[in-house]
Amino acid sequence: MKKIILNIDGMSCSACSNGLEKYLNKQEGISSASVNLVMANALIEFDENILNQKKIESFVKEAGFKSLGIYNNEIEKDSNKSEKVKFIIFGGLAIVLLYISMGHMMGLPIIDKLNMHKNSIAYTIVLFILTTAFLIYGFGIIKNGIKNLLHRIPNMDTLVMIGVLSSYFYSIYGMIMIIKGQNDYVENLYFESAAIVIFFIKLGRYIDGISKDKTKDSIKKLVQITPNSAIIKVNGEEKEVTIDEIKKDDIVISHAGDKIAVDGEIISGKAHLDETFITGESKPISKSVGNKVIAGSINYDGYLEYKAERIGKESTISEIVRLVIEATNTKAPIAKIADKVSGYFVPIVIILAILTFAVYLISGYSFNEAINTFVTILVVACPCALGLATPLAIVVSEGMCANNGILVKKSEILENAEKIDTIVFDKTGTLTYGNLKIANIFNYSNLEDNKILKIAGSIEAKSTHPISKAFVDYLKENKIETLQVKEFKNISGYGIAGEIDGDEIILGNAKILNQFEIENNHLQDEKKLAQKGNSIIYVVKNKTIISIIGVNDIVRENAKSVIKRLNINNIETIMLTGDNKETANIVAKSIGISNIISNVLPSEKAETIKKLKEDNKKVMMCGDGINDSPALANADIGVSVNSGTDIAMDSSDVILMKDDLNKILDLINISKKTIRNIKQNLFWAFFYNSLMIPISMGLLKPIGISINPMIAGFTMILSSFTVILNALRLKYIKVER
Repeated sequence: MKKIILNIDGMSCSACSNGLEKYLNKQEGISSASVNLVMANALIEFDENILNQKKIESFVKEAGFKSLGIYNNEIEKDSNKSEKVKFIIFGGLAIVLLYISMGHMMGLPIIDKLNMHKNSIAYTIVLFILTTAFLIYGFGIIKNGIKNLLHRIPNMDTLVMIGVLSSYFYSIYGMIMIIKGQNDYVENLYFESAAIVIFFIKLGRYIDGISKDKTKDSIKKLVQITPNSAIIKVNGEEKEVTIDEIKKDDIVISHAGDKIAVDGEIISGKAHLDETFITGESKPISKSVGNKVIAGSINYDGYLEYKAERIGKESTISEIVRLVIEATNTKAPIAKIADKVSGYFVPIVIILAILTFAVYLISGYSFNEAINTFVTILVVACPCALGLATPLAIVVSEGMCANNGILVKKSEILENAEKIDTIVFDKTGTLTYGNLKIANIFNYSNLEDNKILKIAGSIEAKSTHPISKAFVDYLKENKIETLQVKEFKNISGYGIAGEIDGDEIILGNAKILNQFEIENNHLQDEKKLAQKGNSIIYVVKNKTIISIIGVNDIVRENAKSVIKRLNINNIETIMLTGDNKETANIVAKSIGISNIISNVLPSEKAETIKKLKEDNKKVMMCGDGINDSPALANADIGVSVNSGTDIAMDSSDVILMKDDLNKILDLINISKKTIRNIKQNLFWAFFYNSLMIPISMGLLKPIGISINPMIAGFTMILSSFTVILNALRLKYIKVER
């Protein structure tokens, strides 16, 4: 399966995006399609053996929309400038139109040659010309309305199209009758209604476009933080190149004040780097030889030379933008409900308008009043606010998370995070820094301690487990060369093994001894090490235990405060670790976790998560993303605590770009505020339609309350504007600590 994100033109409301989504999902070869109204794009997963981009774009066209090609991470050009000019011109024409048609009602001076009673033909023709100009201005709305009706996916444009054309053609009929000499029809022209409705719809979309651009600011900022050019070292000389010219393994130079151009590894120099935009870390981080650098980081105070590793689409920033864009295209369950409602809403409104029109005629009202009510219902019921209610809030929140170093892969996470009542933490690398050190060693052989550590370190150097770093660091610090290892293998959940100089070497926890049927006579020594909080590593040579090594770790400085905050919020915390019980108890006690599950394998971690879910708990698993992958995948929400340079973790739903457990609190807080905001938006959208549709039908005429199509168009804008402003409030979420 292959994924692509296409820019889509022509969508104006949730009925549009919902209709296109349904149409795409019906096509053979498309496994899933998710259309995002706010981002104006579609995330499509398809079988490349059956379909290609061109064929998918033809489906988009068949559904009544237009594909603008693959979504580009580059900054979008400001397309609002030309729209602004048109809006100003037609704003002036709208004033002229209203002055001619309604000026006399407000006591304004009447232009004699356009007097509706004295020169009715001239008056009518001028209104016709001006209104026709407005219909040309809003031709896209009319065209989309017709297309979507023909494709049986009626949307907001369909409502506007039917209402506007009904007013327009009825007024043309009146104009013909006036030209024939029946001047009474001059009182029954609705040209200005058709024109002003179009103007208000265009106004709403102009405002909506500006608001949508604001919601994309966070993503644009991510793209903007990489520089346009950089300096590379070629044959010992410095050469300035564009960022696109940098190739993998090029040596890039960074002076104080420069931005890091691409992801890489420092080979010379030392500096403090600001990685705020990537990890959310506000303090500059000291970096030196061997450390990774991330594109967009700012070099505060040093000279660096680094080897380019990940460039272009492979870079951390590109990957972040891709994940954020994909996340905004996934739909939270609450958004799917709104889409479903809007899908039924438009046809119901059309039927309601037709029935009201018929009832008016049967009840003895004039045709003019019936058509006026018909148009008003269609215009006032446009589901703009309903369509914006959820996606706007989701996009703003996704941007908030990205700016705070929280990468959320699916928007449904923002809905589910607030429901979490149990958080399961891995120990090593999650509750602790994972910066392990060799603490103690029991030697049962005739080898020197350094020789044992050399053997163990040589095999550990081939492992990715956090414990291996303790051995690798020890060898580096003591300048000990590694030995050649053959037949290396990882025994998941138990340890590792390999062959050195013909000897079989096994490293791991106590369980690995049972796996290889090795007798353990050193339980007392293991207990002594465990009581000091050590992780235990047995070293076995040719089926004989030659050493037990204690590896110690440091608890994260904010772990205790985070656990305390979670407990205050009635969220149960559990430590789930492969370490022995004594070691786990020491760490858990120091940070306030009372529920400990120790001595578990990766597969057993996943089973533990399943059991918790079977007890109707909403479970978040927080791990390092390596041995915890099965558990992360099985949890309701899997959170990977990882560095900013390694973000492609398929097993997790959320990636913390900075190793800061406080980000879990931030995620839950943003989730709560987002869901509250969406519910508020949906309330106002439904409240508006519940209030305005009965008024537009004339049910409140007996008490003197009624509206016309122009007022209906204006109130529709107000409802959308309310939702937009409410969603944008999410930008100002404050972290509660």
